[in-house]
Amino acid sequence: MQSNDQQAYDRGHTIFSPDGRLYQVEYAREAVKRGSPTVGVRTADAVVLATDRRRRSRLIEPDSIEKLHDIDGRIGMGTAGHVADGRRLVDAGRTYAQRDRLRYGERPGVEPVAKAIADHIQESTQSGGTRPFGASLLVAGGSGDRPRLFEVEPSGTPYEWRATAIGAGSGEIRESLEERYERGLDTQRGVDLALRALAGQTDPTATTVDIAILGSDGFDQFDHDRRERAIESAGVTGS
Repeated sequence: MQSNDQQAYDRGHTIFSPDGRLYQVEYAREAVKRGSPTVGVRTADAVVLATDRRRRSRLIEPDSIEKLHDIDGRIGMGTAGHVADGRRLVDAGRTYAQRDRLRYGERPGVEPVAKAIADHIQESTQSGGTRPFGASLLVAGGSGDRPRLFEVEPSGTPYEWRATAIGAGSGEIRESLEERYERGLDTQRGVDLALRALAGQTDPTATTVDIAILGSDGFDQFDHDRRERAIESAGVTGS
């Protein structure tokens, strides 16, 4: 049972507990862990995003489950956690990118978009009448002459990664990536690595996974046939 003191800090998400914790932010992280996993892998010339589109029922149309999103043609986002919260953050990223392009006459880089979303998330941890977002994001794309991959989590902290995962089983997936990741991967090997890491937590099929590449051609999302070929190339279970 929670003590009366902890219950008091639970009620006010803008108040730190004596040991420096914001309980509602920690609960938001737990919500992310309950979401289906999304993996990001940075290669020599692109970033690969792969996600599990878990369905509550076989009657749900798979294509209605959107976890990979095109932001401005060059930047993409993958989400994990509460779907509605993730969509709200994706909209915030698109708004920022459009506003920046109108203001400066050019598309923003990956890092400014990731940090703008992080600032937006952080505001929800210190403003009354709100709650933390129960979603994490992977923000990916080309920036200058190299691809970049950022994670933004419910506290509003952005991290840059070579390869990482968010959502259910992210710790185990990250361990797999740490063992297998090599610098200078080409894009095909990056897709293989992302799918093999994802396969440790789910059974990838062309229906249940989604894949996108953020490279020189911008946001390139795979169709069903390309997903089938990618799964076959990676040598993971699927049909």
